[in-house]
Amino acid sequence: MLTVDELNERLIDLAFAEDIGDGDHTTLCCIPADAMGRSRLLIKEEGILAGVEVAKQVFKRFDSEMQVEVLMGDGSHVRPGDIAMIVTGRVQSLLQTERLMLNIMQRMSGIATMTHRYVERLEGTDTRVLDTRKTTPGMRMLEKEAVKIGGGVNHRIGLFDMILLKDNHVDFAGGIRNAITRCHEYLKEKGKDLKIEIEVRNFRELDEVLKIGGVDRIMLDNFTPADTKKAVEMINHRFETESSGGITIDNLRDYAECGVDFISVGALTHSVKGLDMSFKAC
Repeated sequence: MLTVDELNERLIDLAFAEDIGDGDHTTLCCIPADAMGRSRLLIKEEGILAGVEVAKQVFKRFDSEMQVEVLMGDGSHVRPGDIAMIVTGRVQSLLQTERLMLNIMQRMSGIATMTHRYVERLEGTDTRVLDTRKTTPGMRMLEKEAVKIGGGVNHRIGLFDMILLKDNHVDFAGGIRNAITRCHEYLKEKGKDLKIEIEVRNFRELDEVLKIGGVDRIMLDNFTPADTKKAVEMINHRFETESSGGITIDNLRDYAECGVDFISVGALTHSVKGLDMSFKAC
């Protein structure tokens, strides 16, 4: 299995390949190969900065002689006019890495900023905000890192590091009991120790899970706040609890005050506006 750095390097290589192709002919035609310069990362919108460490990886991957002076690190609260970093090197390298670096940092910073807003809404409760697998293909590790930088918590990274029995699994397996039983048989056969979460859609399914047990967390899918409160009381700390479905920043606090341990929010990664910034010569 690839490490995070190896995954990032593959993404960076692919991104350069799709952007540069057989050459950045605009830059190559008018900038001498030996011309040196500096560019600054200028922040143009308030938010939480994320992607600084990945940006350093982008520069190093393209041109190991580029020098990066970080003035504001990941997790910094930034405002318009702030300078996050200054990069020195060949002008050709500065121009060819500009867009990829900005694409990554703007998206990661947008995710970190939105996550921070959700986390602020939960202040004073014991509830934590989770991300989901609703990520941009190829950028999952970066987007989930941005969630952490913004103060959120990663759910599972993929299909390999946790069991999540959702409605379709339950239905195709022939019911909750079958799904949970087969899950334990599989884990024993494969010698794996993975946490098990199951999604329930109503109180009938919740009652069944409470009778069967054998899970670590129960996801309450599309429950109203009133029903969530009742469900949390029924579960009574026997299992971790997670709310999911139909949750927005406006009703987030209502669910947290029901006492759930986690609230998962797909919008952290699938409905994000990038944080405005630019990379300018200085």
